[in-house]
Amino acid sequence: MYLRGLGVYLPRGRIHSREIAERSGLPEWVVREKLGILEKPVPGPEDHPAQMALWAAEKALEEARVPRDRVGAVLSIVEEHKDYPVWATAPYLAHRLGLPGGLGMDLNQKCASFMGALEVARGLFATRKDLEHLLIAGGYRNGDLVDYRDEAVRFMYDLAPGGAAALVSREGPGLRVLGLAHRMDPSLALMVKVPVGGTRAPLRPETLGEYRLRVEDPAYMKARLDATSLPTFKAVVEEALAEAGYTLRDLDFLGVLHMKPSAHRGLLEALGLSEAQSLYLDRHGHLGQLDPILILDLARKEGRVRPGSLIGLVAAGVGYFYGAAVLRWEEG
Repeated sequence: MYLRGLGVYLPRGRIHSREIAERSGLPEWVVREKLGILEKPVPGPEDHPAQMALWAAEKALEEARVPRDRVGAVLSIVEEHKDYPVWATAPYLAHRLGLPGGLGMDLNQKCASFMGALEVARGLFATRKDLEHLLIAGGYRNGDLVDYRDEAVRFMYDLAPGGAAALVSREGPGLRVLGLAHRMDPSLALMVKVPVGGTRAPLRPETLGEYRLRVEDPAYMKARLDATSLPTFKAVVEEALAEAGYTLRDLDFLGVLHMKPSAHRGLLEALGLSEAQSLYLDRHGHLGQLDPILILDLARKEGRVRPGSLIGLVAAGVGYFYGAAVLRWEEG
């Protein structure tokens, strides 16, 4: 299968490192050098997750030049924090885009959701022989849930809003998906969550201030990730490459979700890659599961990848999910 068209929507508003420093009490140099945030988008009044997904999907469809009546499925990776609670977004996207009322799914693996959606897409193309094209689209605004006064969520100060989409086709040309890999770390299942607003702790007037992302056990989470995240990232990249029939030596470019600069450099070093073989999102922040699509779009525009390039993508989502993909840019 091939990614035939990509679309990205970013709000125009911006917040810079100085304001994040003021809100958090951190020195600005820490925000810039340790957290890797020079600036990031902020949402405007109309920038809701499903709406941003819709705008990005319009761009992906336009680039792919595929008639809308031939798009047989919609895989929505719009985040759980969205326009309305307890609401499915795949039907909304299909309705607003004028797509057929065929297959639709809402998928959620947090910041690894795009990797999971590619796996679902691969399965659909394998089992639905009449399926020619499908749309993966998502919107993200979890930065609304970050309290800059809570140092335990410092690793989420980079969360930023946006929309991104990919039109995926059975046939090329485009970015051909050659390998996928996925892993979970269930020991971190409860570490990051909004503690109120569900059935265990219903939202009440006195708990409104707790409706934000919290870390249950910061010390355990840090220790666990320090011990396991780098080897797991490396393992899923190697596994996806092996399925594709390649090794790390063949990789031309690796797209990595936004993380602190030291972790980004450490992963590239562990994989034997140079910084020139990647791209760092210090002016975009972390758009959750949309980072891989954003990186592909930026890498094409900046000439970091070109026809023939072997491209890796790697992401992780709290829960904890890890995923990787290997693609080659193939022209017709």
